[in-house]
Amino acid sequence: MIVTGLIIISGISIIAFCILIYTFTSMSNSRLIADIRALQESSKVLDPDNESRKVSGNEVINYANDFLGKIDERTTFIQSGYDDTALSDTDFSKGHDVSDVLQLLKDHMEAPGINTAHGGHLGYIPGGGLYAAALGDYIADITNKYAGVFYASPGAVRIENALIEWTGKLVGYEQGFGGNLTSGGSIANLVAITTARDAKQVKAKDFHRLVIYTTPQAHHCIDKAIIIAGLRESIVWRVAMDGNYRMDVAALEQLITEDLEEGNIPFMVIANAGSTDVGAIDPLQQISEVAKKYDMWMHVDGAYGGYFMLLDEYKQKMKGIEQADSVVLDPHKGMFLPYGTGIVLVKQLHHLQNAFRYEASYMQDTVGVAAGISPADVSPELSKHFRGMRMWLPLKLYGEQAFKDCLQEKILLTQYFCEEIQKLGFELVCQPELSVAAYRFVPKEGDANEFNKRLLEMMHADGDIFISSTNLGGMYVLRFACLSFRTHIEHVDRLLQMFKRALKEMGVTTQK
Repeated sequence: MIVTGLIIISGISIIAFCILIYTFTSMSNSRLIADIRALQESSKVLDPDNESRKVSGNEVINYANDFLGKIDERTTFIQSGYDDTALSDTDFSKGHDVSDVLQLLKDHMEAPGINTAHGGHLGYIPGGGLYAAALGDYIADITNKYAGVFYASPGAVRIENALIEWTGKLVGYEQGFGGNLTSGGSIANLVAITTARDAKQVKAKDFHRLVIYTTPQAHHCIDKAIIIAGLRESIVWRVAMDGNYRMDVAALEQLITEDLEEGNIPFMVIANAGSTDVGAIDPLQQISEVAKKYDMWMHVDGAYGGYFMLLDEYKQKMKGIEQADSVVLDPHKGMFLPYGTGIVLVKQLHHLQNAFRYEASYMQDTVGVAAGISPADVSPELSKHFRGMRMWLPLKLYGEQAFKDCLQEKILLTQYFCEEIQKLGFELVCQPELSVAAYRFVPKEGDANEFNKRLLEMMHADGDIFISSTNLGGMYVLRFACLSFRTHIEHVDRLLQMFKRALKEMGVTTQK
């Protein structure tokens, strides 16, 4: 009887306990749901409604139109503002009105330094940044399609693969090649060198005997890529050049012969198709024959010059590039796109896949549905920006011919500049092959290097048009780098007038 009573009491206690738990859980769930709804409401600012989008969108469009509408009224280079720390503020504790934020950028970001969107930017490549490319980026960012794996967005991947196909055919590749859209020439060169390392199946124990051949004109990102690819111990020879800073093929073969005699392993030759300093195009056909003879990987850095192959004349000048095992081109240079767009091509796709394809269990759903190459399988990137849209949209809107005409204009502007600058007493360091010219003034008395350095400082102080300098074998040399779609003959004339004023101030009488 007592036991039965205890069981009944215990049963009642259990029921009461369960009711208590249920009530508590219900209250907790209610509280949880209330908290979720409150946070949902407060965070809605991150997903503005149609009317709010119109307001902020119009503000940004007006800002862009004002910037572009007045761009040629401004100077290209402003040396002041380097001590302005307004944008170093790390207080993001509260939001601000879009007009106030845009004004902050207008006051503190636009002016200091180089206005790279200006037609007077003649110091470095690239410059400009097509408006249609910005629209492409807007579409890419709004749709936020993941362009890394075919399964996630077949349309986005097809767009990027179509651009690889188009560029590969431009280079002269036929079947079996592949490539990837990268953030620029630095990563593109890294991908190529890493692919070469694996394709040639070199072993770590032999890295110190591997030999890479290039010239002093190679871009410094090549050296960085060699180190990142784990080849810091390898031997890098700077091959002698001719008077136009192009690789001397006889000197290349002599170095290879000597390396073989010493037990080293000729591994890779890296040629230029438009070097950064002077725009030099190495003798690609001859280099390809040497590379084949000694079973070396041939890589061509055409980051700057590659897209000049849209012009028939330069297709001929770069003959032999189609023999290269890998090629780099930068659409943010020869296609006038915004910074952050490069392309690497590899003649045999399977080499690229072997270097970069990996699998993960959480990606198992993506396997077996691809009708094309997924960019993530041929690149070190998994998460990536949908870069293809910024290139695809301008090509679709304008067609190839507009780009060909713009490139031809830059070639002719460079020829015009070279003719006119020599009339002012300057000398060309070498004959330009593309749209970069290296030149300097040699005074009758005094040090030429110091004279040109002072001249550049005066040009920068003026700031109307921006130029740069480089060092070639101890010579301080000025550079004319013309590859902005906004650069026209009036900008070149303004630069020539700046030189006239500067020379006059330095006490030099010009012939013209």
